[in-house]
Amino acid sequence: MLHTACLRQTFVRTRTFASSSVACKNKAIVYRKHGNPSEVLSILSFPDLPPPPPNTANVRFRLSPINPADINVIEGDAPVYVGGNEGLAEVVQVGDGVRQLRKGDWVVMTKPQIGTWTSARNVDVRDVLKVPSDLEEAQAATITVCPTFLIVSGANPRCRLKVNPPTAYNMLHDFVHLEKGDWVVQNGANSAVGQTVIQIAAANGWKTLNFSPIWVPPRSQLMTNFPDKAFKDQVKTWTGGQSIKLGLNCISGQATTMMVRLLGQDAHLVSYGAMSREPLSVPTSLFIFKNLTCHGFWQSLWYSRKSKQERERLMENLVGLMRHGKLRCPEHEVLEIGGSEGDEEKISKVMKRLRDGRYGRKVLLKLQV
Repeated sequence: MLHTACLRQTFVRTRTFASSSVACKNKAIVYRKHGNPSEVLSILSFPDLPPPPPNTANVRFRLSPINPADINVIEGDAPVYVGGNEGLAEVVQVGDGVRQLRKGDWVVMTKPQIGTWTSARNVDVRDVLKVPSDLEEAQAATITVCPTFLIVSGANPRCRLKVNPPTAYNMLHDFVHLEKGDWVVQNGANSAVGQTVIQIAAANGWKTLNFSPIWVPPRSQLMTNFPDKAFKDQVKTWTGGQSIKLGLNCISGQATTMMVRLLGQDAHLVSYGAMSREPLSVPTSLFIFKNLTCHGFWQSLWYSRKSKQERERLMENLVGLMRHGKLRCPEHEVLEIGGSEGDEEKISKVMKRLRDGRYGRKVLLKLQV
């Protein structure tokens, strides 16, 4: 399990987080025990950061998304930690030896669970990647190439990948050579990854067959009759009889067992989640007669195996799609935390709705100083 960054590691040289003699303008959203995020999160104030040590930079976070994986981390087991895994920050000061960054640059995190729900922190320059400052803040904040993988929860492991453009981009490019007019089928199409898949596919002339909802409850009767012959015939009409080469799965369970039957000869199924909390079950006949190939995808593993140049090229490709209006940031709202007495209650309400899956859009934190 990946843990969020401990406060003692996050603010290495900060001696205290609240003092009557020191002005504590900065804020961080932290938790001292694990549990329901709507109950265990609190706001901590801390002084300005000291000058950055060599090969590091002090940054001020502009926007920090709240992801499902962040909530699951808080439900785990660890001491006092700053929440958050991704975010857009602005460099405010660099230490000796730093050549690739300067004051005012925008950066995103490349180290998992670095702790981004804070107004400021010191970072190793190896753990950030510069992004163009001409993007919208929300675009840059959600383009993060930093991966997240979770989750072990009791006897029902839940595997979720952080929803972000790199996940969608790599799954579309790494497993099958798609040509203009080719078809991709996916479930969880209304998730952030699913919506990004649709946009990237459209930008490349690929067509998508999309199924929702994002989550199918265990033992659900939903889609039990799918796909019958009439529906398969309808799919053939939609695709013009073309074979579907690639399937993307974030639900698993019965929903994917049914979806995979729509794939054509020599197709590939890529699984990056199991939101139904059920195992993936694929008929043996599909391997024998259709030569189906199944893969698992974890952005963290991709990232660990790629060079800095390859990671930067991925970022450039995504930025290019955004600049040309072919990749939009997900529907979102900004939650501003400004130091008022009602801030913790505000966070609690948002976390409860997110935890219950009732928010419907991404929440971006902005901690005012």
